[in-house]
Amino acid sequence: MAIKAKLVIDHCTSLLEKAGVPRANASSTARAIILSDVWGNASHGVMRLPFYLQRISMGGVNAAAELVTYSERGAILGIDGQDGLGHWQVWEGAKLGVQKAKEFGISLVSIKNSSHCGALGVYLYPALDAGQIAMIFTNGPAVMPAVGGNAPLLSTSPIAAGIPANPPMIIDLSTSAVARGKIAAAAKSGGTIPEGWSVDKDGKSITDAKAALMGMLAPLGGAKGFALGLMVESLSAGLSGGSLSTQVPDMFNPDDDTKPQGISHTLITIELSDLGDSSSYSDFNKLAAQVKDTGGRVPGEKRAHPSKMDDYEITVVDSVLKDLNDWSNKLGVASL
Repeated sequence: MAIKAKLVIDHCTSLLEKAGVPRANASSTARAIILSDVWGNASHGVMRLPFYLQRISMGGVNAAAELVTYSERGAILGIDGQDGLGHWQVWEGAKLGVQKAKEFGISLVSIKNSSHCGALGVYLYPALDAGQIAMIFTNGPAVMPAVGGNAPLLSTSPIAAGIPANPPMIIDLSTSAVARGKIAAAAKSGGTIPEGWSVDKDGKSITDAKAALMGMLAPLGGAKGFALGLMVESLSAGLSGGSLSTQVPDMFNPDDDTKPQGISHTLITIELSDLGDSSSYSDFNKLAAQVKDTGGRVPGEKRAHPSKMDDYEITVVDSVLKDLNDWSNKLGVASL
């Protein structure tokens, strides 16, 4: 079913607000979620909202959470997310990072005791709009083993980076062979996945999506992907003192719905004007142009800006629409 993004944003905001999330945080969360659908990344979009609502209802997410600063020194800011929704928390963290970078030239914002935040690329835009470079790291439940290992140690360990070229260059990827949300989307429809995405404890490929969702994800590029994932884990959970991925409850496991995830996010933001070279933006533009001139595609060049997403149409599959309307009935919100 094709629906205008603004209608889905408003609906999701109402559901979250009815579930106890303050309106501003509910709106920020809904916009971050639906932006993934606008970008064509449905695996991180509205299909996940029922999981978040379930976790709120069971106590695994604190709907009324606030961001509490526990450490601040110069350009470094440590924040406790009080087990709240990750989407609005990382967006606020990105804005704080921009402010700090304007003051100090660079900033590092660390958020611990948070939750899943969806597609990391969403949170690059506060820095991009300010003409800054941003890098974001986050962890999650352990699903990726070491090369040759027989147990999950790391999450999908995603990385995002934004470069303020024209158009902006947006790097947003997991260090596992595939983002787990793609497997969740396939599992929702009872489908299969390609060989090499997921493996069992013996290293054998799993192609049944539902089985793979509870299995392990292969590292992207073997040992190199695992090494990058180890870096992400260190720069998120390791840096913040939050939960390591082996300690993070799984949002796709109903048995974990009562358990806060304790996910960590780290945002690094760089102010270009302090580097003393006014040609930086020109060089970024040249780099983006070279990608196009050689027949390539600039990563993120076709992505809608968060402030210009309302008039886009997104596709909501029947199974997700049913889940949303079931929650609408539970929470007393008109069906979508």
